[in-house]
Amino acid sequence: MALNADVLRAYVGYLRDLGVHDLYRRGDPQAGPVEFAEESVAPQTSLPQTSQPQAVAAAQPVAVVERVVEQVSAMSMPIQPLPTPGFLEAPVGRLVSFNDLAPLPAAPVPVEQRAAALRAIQEEIGDCTRCPLAYLGRRSIVFADGDPGARLMFVGEGPGADEDASGIPFVGKAGQLLNNMIQAMGLQREAVYIANIVKCRPPQNRVPEPLEANTCDPFLLRQIDIVQPQVIVALGATAATYLLGVKQSLTSLRGRWHSCRGAKLAVTYHPAFLLRDPRQKGEAWKDLQMVMAELGLQAPARKPAQ
Repeated sequence: MALNADVLRAYVGYLRDLGVHDLYRRGDPQAGPVEFAEESVAPQTSLPQTSQPQAVAAAQPVAVVERVVEQVSAMSMPIQPLPTPGFLEAPVGRLVSFNDLAPLPAAPVPVEQRAAALRAIQEEIGDCTRCPLAYLGRRSIVFADGDPGARLMFVGEGPGADEDASGIPFVGKAGQLLNNMIQAMGLQREAVYIANIVKCRPPQNRVPEPLEANTCDPFLLRQIDIVQPQVIVALGATAATYLLGVKQSLTSLRGRWHSCRGAKLAVTYHPAFLLRDPRQKGEAWKDLQMVMAELGLQAPARKPAQ
């Protein structure tokens, strides 16, 4: 992780909100906490731009900064209270599949109650400050989009700039391609459910840190349990990694069924990757055809050329 001013400022504000202060101590365990400049630790929703990292740490040595980041990375998921009874408190650096994070619900949520149940989760998330992404310039919490009773659910990595501005997942160029993929399957976007591993945009669209993804996991897990899709499609390696709890190549995960919260899970390329490498669209279509066969879908007939 780059130790620049914005990253440090985000972590310091995040920890201060949690009431954690003793991570700033120097090597002597009896020493008091290192004092940071007040303007660099006050919680903020957007961070002032600065090219002077030393202004953040008030002339403290880089070793102190590194120690803060190292110890934050070793913390357990800071979800209080745990949003699901029996939810496993897994260390941030440990991958745990969604199947093992919590027991399956004792009873399904009735279809007519699913929209209200999802709204309750969204209200619980609120103006979330549970992880450092809240302090790294995010504008919107991007919850989800689509039908609460959908048989098919797509899970991506995280919001981009367009999604951060609108509060809706997959509305940029990658979203337009996803819409085309859904229509090619014989469905409309309104008939599926779409969410991401993290609900806040990582800066510069970087891959979410484990702390960030694991903090969002409980909410996504509950969304899956409420919607109860028959099939989940993991869009890209990040989604597959956290849903399945394994870090493997996309090639090794594609082309076969996995299990996630009682649903069958297929892995395919993220639409953003397909925009960068259109040659892989044919491979992604093979993955979607596997999903279509499972759901009994047929691609719409092409209109004859005029």
